[in-house]
Amino acid sequence: MTRTIDTRATLSYIGSILKYLSVAMLVPLLIAVIYAEDVWVFAASMAIGVSAGAALERLDPDPDLGPREGLAVVALAWLAAAFLGAIPYVLAGYGTASALGHPVNALFESTSGFTTTGATVTAEISFERHSHAVLMWRQLTQWLGGMGIIVLMIAILPELAVNGAQLMRSEAPGPDLQKLTPRIAETARALWVIYVAFTAALVAVLYALHLVGLAPNMDLYNAIAHGFSTLPTGGFSPEADSIAAFSPVVQWTFVPFMVLAGVNFALFWYVLRDEAARLFENTEFRVYIGAVALMSAVLSIALFRGGAPPTELGGVTAGVTENALRQGVFQIASLLNSTGFATADFAQWETHTKFLLLFAMFIGGSAGSTGGGIKVIRWLILFKTLRRELYTTANPDVVRPVRLGGEVVNEEVIRGILVFTLLYFLLFAFAAVFIELDTTRVGEPLTGLEAIAASLATIGNIGPGLGPLGPFGTYELLPDTTKLLMVFLMWIGRLEIVPVLALFVAGIDD
Repeated sequence: MTRTIDTRATLSYIGSILKYLSVAMLVPLLIAVIYAEDVWVFAASMAIGVSAGAALERLDPDPDLGPREGLAVVALAWLAAAFLGAIPYVLAGYGTASALGHPVNALFESTSGFTTTGATVTAEISFERHSHAVLMWRQLTQWLGGMGIIVLMIAILPELAVNGAQLMRSEAPGPDLQKLTPRIAETARALWVIYVAFTAALVAVLYALHLVGLAPNMDLYNAIAHGFSTLPTGGFSPEADSIAAFSPVVQWTFVPFMVLAGVNFALFWYVLRDEAARLFENTEFRVYIGAVALMSAVLSIALFRGGAPPTELGGVTAGVTENALRQGVFQIASLLNSTGFATADFAQWETHTKFLLLFAMFIGGSAGSTGGGIKVIRWLILFKTLRRELYTTANPDVVRPVRLGGEVVNEEVIRGILVFTLLYFLLFAFAAVFIELDTTRVGEPLTGLEAIAASLATIGNIGPGLGPLGPFGTYELLPDTTKLLMVFLMWIGRLEIVPVLALFVAGIDD
């Protein structure tokens, strides 16, 4: 007999999450007051969110959370957050020429923010078209979603901490979730403290560069806004030209922070506890850093041989060699772990460099990081499993476990990785075909490569695609049906597919 999901308990938990998540709108509300823009938008949005959350809480004052409810809470909380985040966009854009006033566009932008995808339907990003408060909310949604909405709520809500381990496993279902402290709530707080510290450090460095004259347009607003989107590997920027709007020294400053965002945050915990050796002993960390270095070198050489032209940024002219190196390192550091920032319109680059960037998008960050994609540890285990299968095929009498870092990998973990990877590629392929057919239907066809990149950019939570969907382009031109499919892809991609799809088969018996 299959037990059904307790709907009232599930909605009660989601109500608590929505209520407290709505309080985060105090940040853009403060910005709105400072700039005297859209104050009513965020006051009304916060009131709607708190009221809806409180109403859902009353459905079950003392909810009991089982395994199925845990999956439902995690999956539906992220979806509810996307709808909550869309409210300010709709209210601010209503009656104006802003694309964000359209409900589907608003939902797309909000989902892209909370899932740290960074794809946008905003054709014109400027303070003339959008208020400082709306653009800061856009940045903040990425920061809230980066370390995980559920991890945040476990850190601050005692009632969720009771079932915290189960919820965190559902939100970050990769093979390397680590309980750093005896209490799961303390683990959640530790992760968020590290996350906040890195964000504050980046903001301080960026603003310091502004104060000493090396980053003229990196004022305090821009420093905070980009801090909110770098550590979560988000990619949104209040600048239409993304990071290309800033000087080369600013672009180089982003690189180490983007790389750090793709590292398992648990390793930083060990560094703080004087166990730095665990960082360099970690196989996934070494492979991740090696992949960034190798692919950066390959791309930089390709750009140099292709004659990357000198550029002038912030009054500083970059030479061919420095420009090729910076573009290559930055784009790999950004796309390999799904950040999605750009310093150049790589959609206009030669085909062989585009394929290299697509390859980088497939890799992903580390498990336990804010990066998206398939993740380095999964690729490692997949390759080791493949090697094991080939070896045992030639030597059928040999029992050979898969080892990673000297430890045997559980066969259930291997099975989970195989299932995830199969689902990832099936959904990615189906979506690419759908996107190409759907855009052709409305007379705005994408090429096959552009459709592939669009599918990968959304399910991998990467953001920019190719062609008109490139880093300086927009997803606004796509039909609503394609946008809604992409909302689904971003949602399940952030939760790594299995927890969401498990809900659809939770009540099915063979």
